[in-house]
Amino acid sequence: MYHYRQIIHRMRVGQTDREIARTKLIGRAKCAQVRSLAGHHGWLVQDIPIPDDAALAEVFGRKDDTNPTHQSVSQPYEKQIRNWLRDGVCLTTIHQALVDKFGFTGSYSSVRRLALKLGYHKPVATCILDFTPAEAAQVDFGKGPDITDCFTGAVKKTWIFVMTLCFSRHMYAEIVTDQKVSTWLACHRRAFEFFGGVPLKVIIDHAKCAITRACFRDPEVQRSYGELAEGYGFLISPCPPGDPKKKGRVESGVKYVKNRFVPLREFRSVSHGNEQLRKWLMETAGNRIHGSTRQKPLTFFAESEKALLKRLPDVPVEMAAWSQVKLHGNCHVQFEKASYSAPYTLVHQSLWLRATDTTVKLYHNLNLVAVHPRLRRPGARSTVDGHMPPEALVWKLQDPQWCLRQSEAVGPSCHRLIRRLFSDRVLDNLRAAQGIIGLAKKYGTVRLESACRRALHFDNPRYRTVKDILKQGLDQAPWEHLPCDDVPLSRVYTVGRFLRPACELS
Repeated sequence: MYHYRQIIHRMRVGQTDREIARTKLIGRAKCAQVRSLAGHHGWLVQDIPIPDDAALAEVFGRKDDTNPTHQSVSQPYEKQIRNWLRDGVCLTTIHQALVDKFGFTGSYSSVRRLALKLGYHKPVATCILDFTPAEAAQVDFGKGPDITDCFTGAVKKTWIFVMTLCFSRHMYAEIVTDQKVSTWLACHRRAFEFFGGVPLKVIIDHAKCAITRACFRDPEVQRSYGELAEGYGFLISPCPPGDPKKKGRVESGVKYVKNRFVPLREFRSVSHGNEQLRKWLMETAGNRIHGSTRQKPLTFFAESEKALLKRLPDVPVEMAAWSQVKLHGNCHVQFEKASYSAPYTLVHQSLWLRATDTTVKLYHNLNLVAVHPRLRRPGARSTVDGHMPPEALVWKLQDPQWCLRQSEAVGPSCHRLIRRLFSDRVLDNLRAAQGIIGLAKKYGTVRLESACRRALHFDNPRYRTVKDILKQGLDQAPWEHLPCDDVPLSRVYTVGRFLRPACELS
């Protein structure tokens, strides 16, 4: 409208259309149209003030330029296109469906123009979220570089943990190899120690290591993360599901690290990458002029935010990973490839496992039922004998040493027979030895000793032999000799029957 006011002013002072056209404001033909309309409304009279922009816009404003003589080739399919847009179908798919189903001959641009008139991709208005100093920090993971270990040659996929303070934009970043709960908690601790304090709340998305149930109104926080938040004194503020714009500061921080730090660098290991990253955060990222605050994040943080952060606890918060596990039939639960025992009465029931750096505790209905040292080696197992069922402890507790001690208490013959069983180089006779010791409960130690003596005499030290002797009462039957090591064998076993002296052979 400013140009129209200038044109009308020039017409009032007597300039011709040709003179006005030389100023490049408007062409001669268009200038003639403006002169005609202005004269019709009486705007060329000197005594009348030039109308305001609203009045000029009503006359010269852009009218609907739809040509009534031309109809879009997509117009007959407007209803179908509207329904597809409502269902979220993309425009290229809509155009192809029109071609396949209705033999549509129009172009993709025709479909797109109609879709724009129907409200496709309407601009969405947003607002900037403002935060006070030390009010909040935003946390997120981003894809990190693939690092080839210089010692083992193994290629490791990595992620980048980023925590950004919302007010100063000062950030902490760390390269990690997984997104486990323990890693998530440890990164928070190191970030708070890096900043020298704790913000009032931490804004996160719905990562499994932090939120176990994503919900717009009522999300469920991972138990381990809840304990950490309670220990450090910050609030957990999850973003609505599918709305990452609520933590746009850390989203931009992740992109900044990925685009400015990762490219053109060599990483010999994860620790080497973190050394470079820590140096880059303090020297480059912290001293750049931020695009939003127009301040250096490190300087802005030191001057305006650091003193307002909550103090770190005097005693470091114990980080514990909680997980719900099931007690298997072997009376063990599994956590991070290691096994821990629990009472056999809880088999096939769900337990809560709390793992710290040094211990693993198992709970059932809020009651502590087992405590174990934390195992790190995959496949390791920690077993408490009291957790096993009584019948399952027989093999484990009644080992060969136990059998030898029990047989020695019964008598020398029983002890000798048990030693004979264990000296077998082919068969494992542990069960036989346990069975022989168990016969003392039914027949007594005196009869068992006698039965073992008789079995040794006939050189038949077996469980079935001893049992049959006791069952038939042969241990109480009289016999000619008592078997003893010093009883001489018959002459036929010591002197050859066909052996002759050398003098008889000459």
